[in-house]
Amino acid sequence: MSVVKLTLEYDGTGFAGWAAQPGQRTVEGEVRAALNEVFPGWVGLAVAGRTDAGVHALAQVTSFSRASGPPAERAAVALNGALPSDVAAVTAEDAHPDFNARFSARARSYLYRIWRRPTSSPFEHRRSLWLPRPLDEDALAESAAALLGEHDFRAFTPTETQHHAFVRVVERAEWRRDGQVLEFRIRADSFLRHMVRTLVGTMLEAEPAEIERLLEGRPREEAGSTAPPWGLYLEEVHY
Repeated sequence: MSVVKLTLEYDGTGFAGWAAQPGQRTVEGEVRAALNEVFPGWVGLAVAGRTDAGVHALAQVTSFSRASGPPAERAAVALNGALPSDVAAVTAEDAHPDFNARFSARARSYLYRIWRRPTSSPFEHRRSLWLPRPLDEDALAESAAALLGEHDFRAFTPTETQHHAFVRVVERAEWRRDGQVLEFRIRADSFLRHMVRTLVGTMLEAEPAEIERLLEGRPREEAGSTAPPWGLYLEEVHY
């Protein structure tokens, strides 16, 4: 058996998230069906990040083991013949036998997009959060800077959670304007459930000093709202 590292991109609009769920259309379900068609007998599908319903991916990384099927240089094209139009295999390559898309990752990067034009756009529908009201972008930048380093992020994940540790190390956090779009990018060693969306929602509602206080391990009810999923993208996985 050889290990294949497969990079995917997908529009999360039509999916109930990555993880397979009975009776639901999921990215994992579509990927598994395509693998069954192209790589008979494959095993061990792993994924770098389990995106929620409505969340998109620009570079989701998966891995699996196979004993048959096309060579890696043709695998992406072969899989795209079996995948639906809202999921695409971007690249495929042979990986080290010990490679695992989830456990080998050392960091992940997410992007959140806010559409700032006073009027909505059909091209941004389900691709960004439309927010035409005034925003203090300098305050947002200050809030993002407060996220850098090691902090307790329990205020930014649901109270009912499977996580036991809430400390994460943020390597990058910044807001940038790109025309009519305001973009938030964050990179960390790992993320809690809903962490990026709740950070975005809270930064849009609270002052920078409040963000700093929340990073001291305050309870979830003291933070702000959770931003909707359609503005969020898994942008990159770092190995």
